[in-house]
Amino acid sequence: MKKTAWILIFIIAGWSCKSNKETSEKLKVVCTTTMISDLVRNIGGDSITLNGLMGAGVDPHLYKASEGDVTKLYEADIIFYNGLHLEGKLVEVFEKMETQGKAQFALAERLDKSGLIGSDYFASNYDPHVWFDISYFKVFATTVADVLSEKDPKNKTFYQANLESYLAELDALELEVQKKIETLPKEKRILVTAHDAFNYFGKAYDFEVVGLQGLSTATEAGVQDVQRLSEFIIENKVKAIFIESSVPRRTIEALQEAVLSKGHQVTIGGSLYSDALGNKGTVEGTYLGMFRYNVNTIVNELQ
Repeated sequence: MKKTAWILIFIIAGWSCKSNKETSEKLKVVCTTTMISDLVRNIGGDSITLNGLMGAGVDPHLYKASEGDVTKLYEADIIFYNGLHLEGKLVEVFEKMETQGKAQFALAERLDKSGLIGSDYFASNYDPHVWFDISYFKVFATTVADVLSEKDPKNKTFYQANLESYLAELDALELEVQKKIETLPKEKRILVTAHDAFNYFGKAYDFEVVGLQGLSTATEAGVQDVQRLSEFIIENKVKAIFIESSVPRRTIEALQEAVLSKGHQVTIGGSLYSDALGNKGTVEGTYLGMFRYNVNTIVNELQ
């Protein structure tokens, strides 16, 4: 009986060591935004150990790294982040990582600059909200798959297969979104939100996009901004305006009140996901689900 017990202990210990070894051999990947974390999860699957710094509803413009975050970043084999100064308060941390030779990749900064939208709000001089153009997100996906394949060549076939599968899903999403948007007349394609996160979306699908706070949530909307935009809404007969999941709703509520005070009607059409995905485990907690939800909400409310 004792002999059998010892055999079992050795077997369990052996499996435990093997399991720990397999875990330690996996690439440790850290991502900043929820969009990038979801993307890397789709490509890397269970062949990587993934840590995302930001959660649902978190504003990357204002996010500051905790001590735990810094530890995760230093222990990572690879760091993926958006760049173009989206994670403005993490720039200093990334610069320190770079001096130490840490493998980090600013995905948006690998895009062709000729297609980017200019901005005076960011040190990069470009609008960083590029994930709202699905074609750019495909570039993100390809970059992630190539980086993982290079760093972990034994799993290259796995990463590339996941890439092909995910690109097919993005292709299908593009077709679905385009079909939905075509049901909305062009004169109604005016999107008013809390801040200018949707300019790439507007460029891709022929929307006029107006944000109350500008491109960065770090800037506050003033009384003049509210009055100016309220006049715009009245003049263009905008039916609905939208709050954002990662931005306090008070700014859009103030805008609605300004419009109503002038004897005109405008509704709050709902909450859009802008700088972060929805809660983990929900449909909107994925990039595909978030994009689909946003488009359905926008089109249905502006009809």
